Amino acid sequence: MAKHSVSWPLVHKRWLLGLLIMLSISTVIAFFIRSALDSCDRHLEQVSQESSANSPVPPNPLTFMRSKRVLMVSHELSLSGGPLLLMELAFLLRTVGAGVSWITIQKPLQTDGVIYNLEDKMLVRGVQVISAKGQEAIDAALTADLVVLNTAVAGKWLDPVLKGNLSRVLPKVLWWIHEMRGHYFKLDFVKHLPLVAGAMIDSHVTADYWKNRTQERLGIKMPETYVVHLGNSKELMEVAEDSIANRVLREHIRESLEVLDEDLLFGIINSVSRGKGQDLFLRSFYETLQLIQERKLQVPSVHAVIVGSDMGAQTKFETELRNYVMQKKIQHRVHFVNKTLTVAPYLAAIDVLVQNSQARGECFGRITIEAMAFQLPVLGTAAGGTAEIVVNGTTGMLHPVGKDGVPELAKNMVKLATQVERRLTMGKKGYERVKEMFLEHHMAHRIAVVLKDILRKAKDHQHRHTI
Repeated sequence: MAKHSVSWPLVHKRWLLGLLIMLSISTVIAFFIRSALDSCDRHLEQVSQESSANSPVPPNPLTFMRSKRVLMVSHELSLSGGPLLLMELAFLLRTVGAGVSWITIQKPLQTDGVIYNLEDKMLVRGVQVISAKGQEAIDAALTADLVVLNTAVAGKWLDPVLKGNLSRVLPKVLWWIHEMRGHYFKLDFVKHLPLVAGAMIDSHVTADYWKNRTQERLGIKMPETYVVHLGNSKELMEVAEDSIANRVLREHIRESLEVLDEDLLFGIINSVSRGKGQDLFLRSFYETLQLIQERKLQVPSVHAVIVGSDMGAQTKFETELRNYVMQKKIQHRVHFVNKTLTVAPYLAAIDVLVQNSQARGECFGRITIEAMAFQLPVLGTAAGGTAEIVVNGTTGMLHPVGKDGVPELAKNMVKLATQVERRLTMGKKGYERVKEMFLEHHMAHRIAVVLKDILRKAKDHQHRHTI
């Protein structure tokens, strides 16, 4: 059992419970929802109001969207990255006075608690939720100044719903694409891509992949494509920069995992699936333990935590992970944590984040910049957007995808286990990089440039066809 700290009185324990409740809407997955529920609206409104010369806060770059009508079309409404990113944009636009409508293409037949709660939060913030089919959807698309299609799959909404109105809507469509998987490259989904005003993609490598793949496999051209890196929210940064909160959260989580404060904890925070590479991470972790033992290295006890498990689903892949842990007899060093909205406490508790997404990697990987905000070094695959975030050798270390990456990741884990100063320095450098490039206001400025261009194109097209 992990030792209980005697340095924190009972009042801190009570305060921790309140903090954990707060963090349930301020963590990596629910960060977007938090932007609507907590102080994001108030913060952005304040930014708009404090644009005088005496104010150190710059004006909100999205104020030009005031009174604009925006329709957002998402393939689904869930706690996954794509829908939540779109929700974040919806809330940002609402704070500056834009009129925002929301359509969800795929909904389960039965009432879903997650969808109900997310829709309720949108309605509270003034986002109009409408049916994906019917005249209301057509009218919303025709009268909107801007239509945002979210993910490649959303393209299948265009033909059956808009039908003869496509030519009037496509010139004002911004297509936000997050996918890196080959099965999304279906002509039925993306055949209208060349006709929209623009595509927005979260990383340069994903944008290049889409450009090459659409031409080679589908015989179509991408529209003008904008790369917009994401950013951490003001609220998450406040938690990450609060040393007292970090200390209490670290103690609480480690106590629950039975990990001592001095132990070294590597964490991987993703939904458990083969594409996220938890299986290869465990192999690397086992090799790390072997290397430490063989070299008789003097290091603290090393542990691993996998956050994003689904114990109720009992998938074949998760069963493989747990069986591997049992076979290697490392159950006392590997900890599984079920899917949770309270991810920030785990960022406070771990010492190193492992971003082990396989194949083409992550399109961007929001968890990576959030970990860097907590001054954590990142050991990531040299694939996808991760390579655009992590500076190899400075803010973390990169390793190959696939089986070739297993020994390399293990070596990197050993390096960070034995080189304490290097580990801490990488974490500080990562935090500096976040402050320089990956904050909410950075993302707002980048998106503002895109939206201005899309609105200009839509206006020019309308003007040409009304002459």
